[in-house]
Amino acid sequence: MIQGFKTFITRGNVIDLAIAVVIGTAFAKVVDTVIGALVNPILARVGGGNVGEGLGIQLGDKGNAETFINIGDIINALIVFLLTALVVYLVFVVPMNKWMERRDRNKVAEEEEAEENTVLLREIRDLLKRG
Repeated sequence: MIQGFKTFITRGNVIDLAIAVVIGTAFAKVVDTVIGALVNPILARVGGGNVGEGLGIQLGDKGNAETFINIGDIINALIVFLLTALVVYLVFVVPMNKWMERRDRNKVAEEEEAEENTVLLREIRDLLKRG
């Protein structure tokens, strides 16, 4: 039972998912703040409107916030998502994949060594039988 739990926990996709959820949630707030402070004013200026309006399309009456399609917010959400995913990938997924690759290489080396030992033991057995 404990071995099964260990296998479950060390399985890469479970660890990747847990890390992505925890770190992604925390890092998203940081990225969102930076985007809000840096990119929002730039997009608002590009849109030619006031800070409240920003880059977007007004449907119907000017000044009605409910009919304003805010393209700036969509761009912000995409930037936040991409930056968060990039940091999680570079900081956690890449090292985890390298660790798992190294672990698999060690496992293959151990299996090859065990196979060599088996061959040697068979040869010793055969020699003892002969003489």
